[in-house]
Amino acid sequence: MKSELGLSAFPSPGRPDLGRVRDLFPIFSEPRRKKLVYLDSASTSQKPRLVIDAEADYYRTTNASVHRGNYELSAESTQLYEQARARVAAFVNAPAPESVVYVRSTTTAINTIANGLAHRLKPGDEILLTEMEHHANLVPWIMLAKRMRLSLRYIPVTEAGDLDLSMLNTLLTRKTRVVAITHLSNVLGTIVPVAEIARTAKQFGAVVVIDAAQAIGHMPLDFQAIGADLLAFSAHKCYGPPGLGFMIGAPEILDLLEPFEGGGQMIHKVFYDDATWAPVPQKFEAGTPNSGAAIAFPAALDLLEAVGLERIRAHERDLAGYTLEKLRALPSIKILGPLDPDKRGGLVSFYDEHIHPHDLATLLDERGVAVRAGHHCAQPLHRKLGLTASARASFGIYTTRDDIDALIDALHFARSYFTR
Repeated sequence: MKSELGLSAFPSPGRPDLGRVRDLFPIFSEPRRKKLVYLDSASTSQKPRLVIDAEADYYRTTNASVHRGNYELSAESTQLYEQARARVAAFVNAPAPESVVYVRSTTTAINTIANGLAHRLKPGDEILLTEMEHHANLVPWIMLAKRMRLSLRYIPVTEAGDLDLSMLNTLLTRKTRVVAITHLSNVLGTIVPVAEIARTAKQFGAVVVIDAAQAIGHMPLDFQAIGADLLAFSAHKCYGPPGLGFMIGAPEILDLLEPFEGGGQMIHKVFYDDATWAPVPQKFEAGTPNSGAAIAFPAALDLLEAVGLERIRAHERDLAGYTLEKLRALPSIKILGPLDPDKRGGLVSFYDEHIHPHDLATLLDERGVAVRAGHHCAQPLHRKLGLTASARASFGIYTTRDDIDALIDALHFARSYFTR
């Protein structure tokens, strides 16, 4: 596979040279994007040519409804669709292909989980979250808590941007039914010790849910080693197509959930006054799926495994450390999250005491530097930090130190613009 991807000469050991990988992403050679410095991979990653070609090839040669046609084309499409499911299961070390449920996004997965657990909850039960959650792993639980009169509790964030795990055994009680936590904060960059939290939560009999949207594709991830019950992530965050997400769980755990959506494909028998469900995973896959995206996604996984997840983690750790070093040298720039790159993933959020993040992002864009500005779908965390917004630079497999240097030069430009 490495030779097919043009990666056979990858150096090892040492800091990875990802220049050749960058060439696999056509947007960076697009004439209109020659000066693009893309630092918004936490929002969505760019797509490598092999993923683009895989999806286009599916629509050119094999497009048909999966699991619905008694003809050759549909059978081929279904086979590829199920092979992709098995490929995802292997990538995250899920117990079985049936452990992988296709959904639309991480958000859809967590909504499916929250609603699927509702029948096992009663008023007064508790759900434990963290103060650094993305709205996708916050709002579904708020909605459920309001509907069922549940109690929401939160593991606090320290001033350094870590979770205060000294509070864990106090916050966990015999009423705790669900613990839902991010693997990596999309604002602070904090890598959360999810396996440690899962072990402790299991001692209280809680169902453990992991939002892995920011971790997937950026570091090694082993579902069974984490020890969680359920895990959610999206393809578009790790070089795959948009409109495709995954809910991972042991089949016996998925059996406990009620389906969130009803319709075609997820049923066993339907009557005018009743219905029964198909087995896992189909019972969660109502409607016509995004089969083209599903079948193209393994190409992204091939790329990630050819490069190596440990190597990708080392690369992004290096970029985070370099960015922290450069930003700390700029007066009036304040950094959010841990200052130790070993404790954070490939993103750095910050703000300038004198420039609103939206203005800052606009000026950076004038220099071809694309960063995210806003609350990053984490309003409560920003409120806790005393902020309405921040700017965020986030990295991918294609990001280089030159991109960080361009960010720093653009920041100097922005600061001179407001002081002239």
